[in-house]
Amino acid sequence: MKLPGGAQNGRIYRRGGEKRRRSMAEINRILSGDFDEILDRIESGIMSGSVSATCEGSNDWDEDGARCSVRVFERFSFIGGNRLSMTVVLFQARGGPVRLTAVTAGGSQALFFKINTFGEEAFMGALEELL
Repeated sequence: MKLPGGAQNGRIYRRGGEKRRRSMAEINRILSGDFDEILDRIESGIMSGSVSATCEGSNDWDEDGARCSVRVFERFSFIGGNRLSMTVVLFQARGGPVRLTAVTAGGSQALFFKINTFGEEAFMGALEELL
C-alpha cells in the first residue's frame, strides 16, 4: 500500500530534501486490532526495552468517534553517545483501522548534517518489533 511521501506500509525509511536539512527515520503503518491494546503494547515495550527509556510527554483525544494518542519517548544511545527521541502517533476514526506514524530525532552528533544515525534506527527497530 502506498502512503503519503512515498512510504510503503510497514517500511522504515529515511526522508530528506532541500526543505529538510536533516533526515530522519520514519515509519507509517496501518494496523488492525484494539486501539488501547496497541497503545499499551507500544508503551510497555518501549519502556521495558531500555533502562534509559522515558516517556517525556503524552496526550490523548477522543472526540466524535475519532481517537488520537501521541507519545514522545526518549532514550540514551550508547552507540551515538547521546539522547534521542521518538514520537509515536496513533489515530483511529470511527472504528476503522489504527494508523501509526513514528519519527525519531536527535541521534546525530554533527553540526550541519546528520551522521551516525544508528541510534535512531535502532530505536525505530525496537518499535517495529512490537508491531
